[in-house]
Amino acid sequence: MTAPSAGAVPLCITMDARDNVAIVANDGGLPAGTVFPSGLRLVDKVPQAHKVALVDIPEGGEVRRYNVAIGYALRAIPAGSWVHERLLRMPAARELVGLPIATVQPPAQAPLTGYTFEGYRNPDGSVGTRNILAITQTVQCVAGVTDFAVQRIKAELLPKYPNVDDVVALEHSYGCGVAIDAPDAVIPIRTLRNISLNPNFGGEVMVVSLGCEKLQPERLLPPGSFAISLAPGTPAASGPQGGAAALGRPGTGVDERNVADVGASEATALDVVCLQDDAHVGFMSMVDAILRQAEQHLQRLNARRRETVPASELVVGVQCGGSDAFSGVTANPAVGFCTDLLVRAGATVMFSEVTEVRDGIDQLTSRASTPEVAQAMIDQMAWYDAYLARGRVDRSANTTPGNKKGGLSNIVEKAMGSIVKSGSSVISGVVAPGEKARQKGLLYAATPASDFICGTLQIAAGMNLHVFTTGRGTPYGLAEVPVIKVATRSELARRWHDLMDVNAGRIADGEAGIEDIGWELFHLMLDVASGRRKTWAEQWQLHNALVLFNPAPVT
Repeated sequence: MTAPSAGAVPLCITMDARDNVAIVANDGGLPAGTVFPSGLRLVDKVPQAHKVALVDIPEGGEVRRYNVAIGYALRAIPAGSWVHERLLRMPAARELVGLPIATVQPPAQAPLTGYTFEGYRNPDGSVGTRNILAITQTVQCVAGVTDFAVQRIKAELLPKYPNVDDVVALEHSYGCGVAIDAPDAVIPIRTLRNISLNPNFGGEVMVVSLGCEKLQPERLLPPGSFAISLAPGTPAASGPQGGAAALGRPGTGVDERNVADVGASEATALDVVCLQDDAHVGFMSMVDAILRQAEQHLQRLNARRRETVPASELVVGVQCGGSDAFSGVTANPAVGFCTDLLVRAGATVMFSEVTEVRDGIDQLTSRASTPEVAQAMIDQMAWYDAYLARGRVDRSANTTPGNKKGGLSNIVEKAMGSIVKSGSSVISGVVAPGEKARQKGLLYAATPASDFICGTLQIAAGMNLHVFTTGRGTPYGLAEVPVIKVATRSELARRWHDLMDVNAGRIADGEAGIEDIGWELFHLMLDVASGRRKTWAEQWQLHNALVLFNPAPVT
């Protein structure tokens, strides 16, 4: 990558010496007639982050960025021209056969030891970065009642329990009016189950049910699917530290009652408030029942204290949204460097977004730790190809108007910039949608690219800390997990100074290197995980709704 410097000098950034396009780095873009230090003259006005042809590209010729053909010229493109989506024919998706399988084994890096954070140890051996009471709902019908109760809990009860960070209603749009026995119904059901068991909720499971819904509480959380809350001072059982990744494919009809491993040897009766119970006479009777049950959980959560734990207990989900052409230049490479640091520290890192990595499937299968892991990625891609085909679209439906305005011409270009969040480590496992991550290292969590669905599925996988990069800007946040926001451009970081936690735009400005921002992010993660720092999303309480991925029919 060419290293731009600060000032008024026209700047462009290339990602590989073999590229024949570069992106304009200057704020506001550059006018036609601008001459770069190399002698290249712009024949068009080129907006910031958009591509300029470095050489004459013939009709039908490859347009290369990241040393990948991101498209083919629909007409001859002279050097100095603005290269945008209307000039490109997108390449076809690579077939899922003949791929390189576990051919790249990065050199082993020295373990990163001595880094810790202050977290909450749970009965199942997992560690939370926050101490939250989560109230699960079996069906959307109860959302209004639960929300009313949560507001009262926050106002009347939470001040009595200062060691509890928050009370969160796990609202969703599922539970009834659906084909509950369809094979693909396994995905939303296990997603909601595993969200309820997220490490940030301390093993306290509380459910609000209507009573007549299809997703009955005992189906959502059958006996043995959750550990009992242990009294303060009780030794926590050791949780799973490794083993095979969850390789189940969506749509295979796997029984949703194959629940996540639990650390404690016992299970307790599920704590359910059912609104249709005869005992409830009037609305306030329902609300009061929720408050009574919530207080029991709050008392146990309040007795918990943070303790020093190794950085290996982090379970980090990385994601990008509102992406631009700088995403793959600044923020995502810095996150990728940080990903490698976390893997060296023994932590778990998940990258996701099927349509945003589909065009780099050969890069991923080649980095798989084993042929089985490579095949699991291929299986997930094949299932998703078929899922999109049923809707008569392909992966090109992913890119948004904002992506294109930010310089990303198509999904191929976007995919190349997205993959770099994964760093350079081997991919040691695959997590199917809604499943729980069951091993450490770098994992591919197969999710849609939709920000809120991806975040929801990463919560289900056990994420206790989230990193989200953006170039166009988004106020995205989650109530369940701290979200660290990384800006790709300094202009965005300045305008949204109280929404962005890290400014990776300094890389493009020449003020910092990828490694500098990667280490900054690593240290910030430890501070946020310890509760020493709050992210901007936490401070403003910006919370996106949970959105379950439900490919099964709605009735």
